[in-house]
Amino acid sequence: MLYNEPSPLEVRVLTRRFGLPDSASLDTYLAHEGYQAFQKAVKMTPEAIIEEVKASALRGRGGAGFPTGMKWSFVPRNSPKPRVLVVNADESEPGTCKDRLLMEYDPHQLIEGMMIGGLAVDAHRGYVYIRGEYRYLIDHMDRAIEEAYRKGWLGKNIQGTGFDFDVYTHSGAGAYECGEETALLDSIEGKRGIPRMKPPFPAVAGAWGLPTLLNNVETFCAVPAIIRDGGAAFAALGTPKNGGTRLLCISGHVNKPGVYEIPLGFPMMKAINELAGGIPGGRKLKAVIPGGSSCPVLRAEECDIPMDYDTLMKAGSMLGSGGMVVMDETTCMVRAALRIMKFYAHESCGWCIPCREGTTWLRKILERIVEGRGQKSDLPLLGDLAKNMLGRTFCALGDAAAMPTISIVEKFPEEFEAYFSGKAVESAARHEPAFVTA
Repeated sequence: MLYNEPSPLEVRVLTRRFGLPDSASLDTYLAHEGYQAFQKAVKMTPEAIIEEVKASALRGRGGAGFPTGMKWSFVPRNSPKPRVLVVNADESEPGTCKDRLLMEYDPHQLIEGMMIGGLAVDAHRGYVYIRGEYRYLIDHMDRAIEEAYRKGWLGKNIQGTGFDFDVYTHSGAGAYECGEETALLDSIEGKRGIPRMKPPFPAVAGAWGLPTLLNNVETFCAVPAIIRDGGAAFAALGTPKNGGTRLLCISGHVNKPGVYEIPLGFPMMKAINELAGGIPGGRKLKAVIPGGSSCPVLRAEECDIPMDYDTLMKAGSMLGSGGMVVMDETTCMVRAALRIMKFYAHESCGWCIPCREGTTWLRKILERIVEGRGQKSDLPLLGDLAKNMLGRTFCALGDAAAMPTISIVEKFPEEFEAYFSGKAVESAARHEPAFVTA
């Protein structure tokens, strides 16, 4: 997955330094408004910082889309315990590969966003939890952090402001489950990465039982622009209650797969046909997964909609982590469902019976159908099994496996019927979607 040359359709806020010579260096960052937002924020009250983030209508870019300013306000600054800050850089959702680019091309933007978050909640330690497969990015972030320390932008009394802040990287071990915030916190503490019971929520009792501010990489990277230019200016880029821009990872059957920065509310079909260059070979669009493999699938006729959290929710799907997978008419949706379920069955941590057993049985039933051993009763069985997983697990992995399955069963029953009747067409032209993992 590559970052392409900028398109005139993009609105570049988080990616505006991408493409500059040595864009990851501190000197380049400082030459292009770097750390100006921190210098502004350090003169603001914590309440004023949080109100600016609220005014921006920034919503979490990791998948859930929860209002960021509200989440920051939940961290108790009057607690006798020290507060900590954690960045979720465990980018494991199939179809999603944006956070890696932010850390690779502009790591100081993330560091500055963390520092402003630290000012907002009176935290003086920050941890960047990076998925284990991103080994090169851990080294990359460590170099940026060392450079920031060396030149006085991290550590004690930063640039004479009286604010102290330290940043550390922490490697994951390749578990998708650790993208869930409480499993991530257990992993940081050296435990097995499994979800915790909530409440208490991380804002009150997170890492090591301390009040914890935890957000995704892209979320923190948006904060410097919000403070520098004002929350209202950021909000105006998007739609009501969906402020700003977001990075959209387009993969699958398109001519120009890549990561694009779009304003929230950008038309989905325009993203496919103009940003990503349309579908190769003049083939027709069949289905789209809008925000990563955990999102319900949309049929082609459902895709003429703006891309923001609320509109996609009304359409029965989600914007998720921005991992759009485009599937053309050659895609076998039954095999697509199986490919998704193999992933979730493999990545289930096993903590919850509905998820552990449900993903395994969904995989087995789908395998049976694809191998030609299925029967008509398997179709309602798939739907019932998936629906009985919803809302019955400690974390959202069970839902993430169930929702795309339910949508494919309900929207493409004829493809399952073709397998039951022995009429499924098998050829080199019919294949699984090309899921891109980070």
